[in-house]
Amino acid sequence: YVPSSDQLSQKAVTIGSAQMSVTRRETIKMPSQTPMVPWTPPGSDMPRFVDLYSAMYRDRTLMINKFIDEEAANEIISIILWMRQEDARKDISIYFNVPGALIRPSLAIYDLLEQTKENCDIETVNLGLCTGMGAFLCAAGTKGRRSAMPNARFLLQRTGLDQPVRGQATDIVLEVKNIKMWNDRVERELSKLTGQPVEKIQTDLKRDFYLSSDEAVQYGLIDQVLLPAPLKRAARGKEADLGAFEGDEEQRYQNQETNGGGWGSQQRPPSRDERKDDDDDGPKIAKG
Repeated sequence: YVPSSDQLSQKAVTIGSAQMSVTRRETIKMPSQTPMVPWTPPGSDMPRFVDLYSAMYRDRTLMINKFIDEEAANEIISIILWMRQEDARKDISIYFNVPGALIRPSLAIYDLLEQTKENCDIETVNLGLCTGMGAFLCAAGTKGRRSAMPNARFLLQRTGLDQPVRGQATDIVLEVKNIKMWNDRVERELSKLTGQPVEKIQTDLKRDFYLSSDEAVQYGLIDQVLLPAPLKRAARGKEADLGAFEGDEEQRYQNQETNGGGWGSQQRPPSRDERKDDDDDGPKIAKG
């Protein structure tokens, strides 16, 4: 069924009890609210517009920026399976900004990530906040490629019941035991990912355990903090200014000698002795 243009752009409104039909024109909206970006298919010279997330998936980049429940987990698993089917050995980048997650759907994603890491590397980045199982999934990337932004935060905590449990007391006890068993399993897996003893993790997770990006590196949750270039130079004891280039090889303006940092510091006006008389195209004037 394809609606007509009149159905898309007009709407009949009934006012009061007079049953008066008034036609009011509404704004025609795009089918998707996702931003559209140009993307060039492989082997083609003509770009086409696709939604932003589809372009990221084709570049093997996945953004997880919502609460992870069953529906979100199914979507994430489907995307990763599609990436594996396209190229099982090409690296995958996952960016996290997760306010929370359910334990069972998150463990399903974790199992898939562990299988995927057998053939390719998985890069994980915490952009802002990873809470609960979100922090656990961020630590599940390939070791050496787990990172976070400087102001990112991690919150480790034990996960409670997904929803209120009703029924007989025996059924409630069984559900609580099941949740405790899964939390204990998560703590053992977290011990493998971080290198911390299980006893220490159990002690830390008795209450909400907040970690900054630097503390997460020390804890073993991630491997590095993504610092801006000026902060990197400051950490190396170098001066950061507009004329400081990043990279292993030294760069210069037109192979000139460097005289220190600063924008335009390598450009200096010629001295009086360096100026030549034949630079002037006009006739020379005899002096006498």
